[in-house]
Amino acid sequence: MQQASIYLSHPGIINALGSGRESIAAALWQADTSGMVDETGWIPQRTIPVGRAQGQLPDIPPHLRKFDSRNNQLLLAATLQIQAEIEAAIAQFGPHRVGVVLGTSTSGIAETEAALRVMRTTGELPETYDYAQHEFGSPSRFLSEYFGLTALAYTVSTACTSSAKAFQSARNLIRHRLCDAVIVGGVDSLCNLTFNGFHALESISSTLCNPMSVNRSGINIGEGAALFVMRRDASPFQLLGIGESSDAWHISSPHPEGTGAKQAMQYALQDAALSASDIWYLNLHATATPKNDAMESLAVAEIFSAGVPCSGTKPYTGHTLGAAGATEIAICALAIQDGKMPAHHWDGCADTEMPALNLVTAETATDAVAPRICMSNSFAFGGSNASVILGAGL
Repeated sequence: MQQASIYLSHPGIINALGSGRESIAAALWQADTSGMVDETGWIPQRTIPVGRAQGQLPDIPPHLRKFDSRNNQLLLAATLQIQAEIEAAIAQFGPHRVGVVLGTSTSGIAETEAALRVMRTTGELPETYDYAQHEFGSPSRFLSEYFGLTALAYTVSTACTSSAKAFQSARNLIRHRLCDAVIVGGVDSLCNLTFNGFHALESISSTLCNPMSVNRSGINIGEGAALFVMRRDASPFQLLGIGESSDAWHISSPHPEGTGAKQAMQYALQDAALSASDIWYLNLHATATPKNDAMESLAVAEIFSAGVPCSGTKPYTGHTLGAAGATEIAICALAIQDGKMPAHHWDGCADTEMPALNLVTAETATDAVAPRICMSNSFAFGGSNASVILGAGL
């Protein structure tokens, strides 16, 4: 039986490129990396580029102070951009039929870090601290209470695939008639735990990340949020396919041959009833770590043997971790909307031990070919993989 089509609204989005889809698109098409700023204090005796979200963040309403965290402020900033679409869905279906599925890997850990620093000095947690700020379920609970929703609301936390996988979960809620619309996306904010964890893995670059280069030396960490309304009614973008896999090769390293990555892309194409040649643009996971880029290049070269225009966009946003999937799906939406592909930002020094990919350049970024169908890859610790395919809707 053919499944009903699933659609997505325009995205609400905030990250190092800016706030709002217009400003982010403008910066993206200009290949503007100025949002990646050098900061100290995250890693001892090192200055590193950080993708700090731009713009003034909104305050959490007083009656929701238990959810007061930078993470939820980022989420609210993205939410306010599409509040009209959310309220329209609530008016149409009722608060009992609009769900929330988000991805995060940090939630309000930064607030817990700050509270523990106070406790170390005073012996007590500050009165303003509430564990609800920290919980991984906090973003979804916050949005649910913010809009007075009573449908299912939960958070997916699978490291860097968190918000990509949220789209599969949200689609399932609609297809199984548990919801008529779902607020879906992801959010992550900067915190010491993340920086120190990746530093311990020797995976943080001291310079702007350099994906797919022989000189790549690790990630830049960023923060941000991206949010959509998913529904059956025709909307600007159509969710065409999703593929998930788990190669479970290693706790922190992907399968060296990209086995799980290939499966995720294959499953997404099968789910969308498309062939590789139908994909107009591929947003690479492209973390600029040695093993991730090596395996992804192998996987992409095999699935897209005839080549596909592709690029990694983390030099513009930083690696937003649990928000990366939703952020890069939103970038695909902007590409479809504007008929432009993000240029791949790197030093141009190819790794001859990796297959050559058709990396988008400033000269090839604009392409009026229709239909514009995009795939976005997300890969995570533990071999968690997700690929999402998006096309034009209305």
